Amino acid sequence: MLNIEYVRSLNSNYERIQLDKVPEERRYQYCILGRCQIKGLLPCSLRYINGKAYLYYNISSKQNLSLLYGSRCITREWVRDFVWSLKQVKKELGRFLLDMNNIVWYPEQIFQDLESNVFSFLYIPYYEGEFTFMKLMEFWVEHIDYNDDGLVDCVYRMYERLERNGEVYLQSQIFEDVGCLEESKIPELVCTVLEEKVVEETGEASVAVVAEVAEKASGSLEKTEDSGRKGILGLIDGKRNRNKRLREEYKRATQQAMTGYAVAEQTVYESSPSYGRTVYIEEVAETEERPHRLLTSEGKLLASLEKPVMSIGKKKDEVDLVLEDASVSRIHARIIKEEGRIYLEDLNSTNGTFRNGQRMQPYEKKKLEEGDEIRFGKAVFVFR
Repeated sequence: MLNIEYVRSLNSNYERIQLDKVPEERRYQYCILGRCQIKGLLPCSLRYINGKAYLYYNISSKQNLSLLYGSRCITREWVRDFVWSLKQVKKELGRFLLDMNNIVWYPEQIFQDLESNVFSFLYIPYYEGEFTFMKLMEFWVEHIDYNDDGLVDCVYRMYERLERNGEVYLQSQIFEDVGCLEESKIPELVCTVLEEKVVEETGEASVAVVAEVAEKASGSLEKTEDSGRKGILGLIDGKRNRNKRLREEYKRATQQAMTGYAVAEQTVYESSPSYGRTVYIEEVAETEERPHRLLTSEGKLLASLEKPVMSIGKKKDEVDLVLEDASVSRIHARIIKEEGRIYLEDLNSTNGTFRNGQRMQPYEKKKLEEGDEIRFGKAVFVFR
């Protein structure tokens, strides 16, 4: 379990990891990471605080994948770009004799630059934790565009092979498999997958079966109805429908989120002894809660906080509230409703998020109260 914190130092934001024990800093991997900036890796430095050792990773002007793609789809172009970046990092690690298995593949630990879209990976020297690429693949399965059948089939093929082969899969096969995202290679992909499955189960490939699947792949890649052929297509179709249903339900739930709640008040009735026992009926008086708002320092309404999550920044199409201020980051912060409370969260902003004059740490979350002053960079607002 990684002990991770987010801190700010001077003009940079860092993700820091506390090490279980003081490392041998003269060992090769610590030396090479401290002296060289390896393309594709987050800049790393080893520091000591009160006798404890920390690895500091500079994450300024970057966002992690979990945040960027938590509520939007991953496209085939994105997957191609990611695997291409992965291939370049693998080459760089080979040049410096570093082990690719020391990269942490959690979506929260993989960062993307919002301007250049370049990926940066977190490398822990002599990492002895679990193999985490499966966590990333599960994130893909949950967030890929399920309207793109070719992408779905490709990702599930990759998922199966990774599950079967483990870290060996990252040596070369993953780079070959992502080539299936070219439109012309989708039917070929499905044939190959089913053929592998048939060979694995029977010891030989059935030409008739593979040909039949290829014919279906050229159309809509519908699930086969033959109960005797529950191969990879059945697995893909079942998982696709399940995940698509979950995403649709999540979307509906978000759209239908309530902005207020009804308060039930009990009305007292007097019973009359002449008519026996009176049945008390509870009368509900519905009252609408006024949504919270963001106001400018002059009292002008900026936004009504009706959504469960409102992201704030200056990058259009990426945030809910656009602030055209040079001091505001592309994705700067967000305001969240959780269990009836309102929280402000900094999203690794460059110039900081402030609550009542106090600067928040990257990804720190604080509860908001009416009248709080909020500052994004130099832009000042009041929470009501």
